[in-house]
Amino acid sequence: MSAVPALHVITGPTAVGKTAQAIAWAHAHDAEVLSCDSVCVYRGMDVGTAKPTAAEQRLVKHHGIDLVAPSQRYSVQQYIQMAQTVIADVHARGKRVVITGGSGFYLAAFFGPVTDDLPVSDAVIEEVRRLQQAGPAAVLARLQSLEAAPLPAWLDTQNPIRVVKALERRMASGRSLDSLREDFLQRSSPFANFTVTHEVIERPDEELKQRIALRTSQMLQHGLIQEAEHLLSLNLDPELPSARAVGYRATMDWLLSGRQVALEGLAERINLDTWALVRKQRKWFKRLGLGQF
Repeated sequence: MSAVPALHVITGPTAVGKTAQAIAWAHAHDAEVLSCDSVCVYRGMDVGTAKPTAAEQRLVKHHGIDLVAPSQRYSVQQYIQMAQTVIADVHARGKRVVITGGSGFYLAAFFGPVTDDLPVSDAVIEEVRRLQQAGPAAVLARLQSLEAAPLPAWLDTQNPIRVVKALERRMASGRSLDSLREDFLQRSSPFANFTVTHEVIERPDEELKQRIALRTSQMLQHGLIQEAEHLLSLNLDPELPSARAVGYRATMDWLLSGRQVALEGLAERINLDTWALVRKQRKWFKRLGLGQF
């Protein structure tokens, strides 16, 4: 093994074939797989996440899956801490690590800073959650009221999650968003001590859409509906990532509506939601300099 520990990242849009590629790479390089998927961390969400099967996990040891219950929150900082522990352990055993997945913030952590370690109290989190219940406009209005100047252009005000995180940090610190961002940009990647190589798997749009449609059909046949029924039984906070996950959200809405549309209609919505995710992922790859889309 080289003096500078190496990590290899295999990414690409959903349904492109990352799992198979990562397993093949792991076999060829005596490596173990670290998931970079923000939904695979949830136990019981197997079919709808295309989580590596039991057989695939027997072929190669996987990390970063089945970590928490769907009712729990799992932050990027928690992911980073878990990943650092896993990587240290795997390298100590003389093996390599291949990271695979397409979740933006998790992926970004291997190429630059993603968190500022700013402590946010439970009281602040609870206050913001109450605002969320009133809708995104209420959250945005509260954030604007705290800033002495117009909201900075770099903040994506159309992204509710980004606005929520900005408000939490603004309230917790008492500092302007620009000031917080300036400090953040001075930070290094939590994996800066590693040599990170990467490959982005892509397919032509029509081929990828066909793969998505096939995968959706297989998921609906093999347990997605049952998994969505279980999530509904948990009465999840609708703002939890598990409650908003692509495929699950559409299926839960379908169940709550009394299955008013045919199964084909549900499949079409999942396909459209999945394609929207693909577009979002491609923007992340471009932002991180991993590809030109």
